[in-house]
Amino acid sequence: MGLTPPPSVQGHAGRLLVGTLGGCPCAVLQGRFHLYEGYSPAQVALPVRTLALLGAHTVVLTNAAGSLRVGLEPGQLLVLRDHIDVPGMAGKSPMAGPNDPRFGPRFPVMAGAYDPALRRLALAVAPPPLRARSGVYCGVGGPCYETPAECALLRMLGGDAVGMSTVAEAAAARHCGLRVLGLSLITNAAAREEEEEEEEPEHAKNTGEHAKATGEHAKAMGHEEVLEAAQAGARHLAQLLVALAPRLQHI
Repeated sequence: MGLTPPPSVQGHAGRLLVGTLGGCPCAVLQGRFHLYEGYSPAQVALPVRTLALLGAHTVVLTNAAGSLRVGLEPGQLLVLRDHIDVPGMAGKSPMAGPNDPRFGPRFPVMAGAYDPALRRLALAVAPPPLRARSGVYCGVGGPCYETPAECALLRMLGGDAVGMSTVAEAAAARHCGLRVLGLSLITNAAAREEEEEEEEPEHAKNTGEHAKATGEHAKAMGHEEVLEAAQAGARHLAQLLVALAPRLQHI
């Protein structure tokens, strides 16, 4: 972690804690680097690669994400079964450039990137308030929250949730041969496209009927509100991680 400056985003402490959780040796990264902070994909992947060189065999990646699907609500947990790496598909991959054989092969296979056994375990032991389900995470570059049209595209591609992290770390972890479990705490609903507004008829301007018919649009959440929503679900997510830790080395 010392090879780059600390994370600059609120809610990311930039600390590495090493100890045991439920009797299982583990390292906890409090915060991460993001592409939108100006870091390269290789810098984003640095913590995962460092842990791999130190002997880690499993990585649990957590994030706060926006829901792309009706029925996937704030407070729920999405256990990742796959991802869509938008920056990676455009060439911003941690593996771009010369391959370092200490980590893995030139062309890593990403099929089954999120370990099925770990996913089944997480779904089985998740606290009921999380209403855990599996799905597909879309990783984007940020820092702008997605437009309604972009969210519509991601839904068409099969995405269930969207965020600005995780995919680079997951790809780097698989390149290193680590098992990956991905957990997305849903904190907000992603933007939805609105119908193009027609010019208001004269009688609607006078009576206000047009405003009543179209209704009020929900206010988009900002980063502060997303952090508040994440903190609200953090207790249940912490319970899940404590339950998972001693069982990860036996699967």
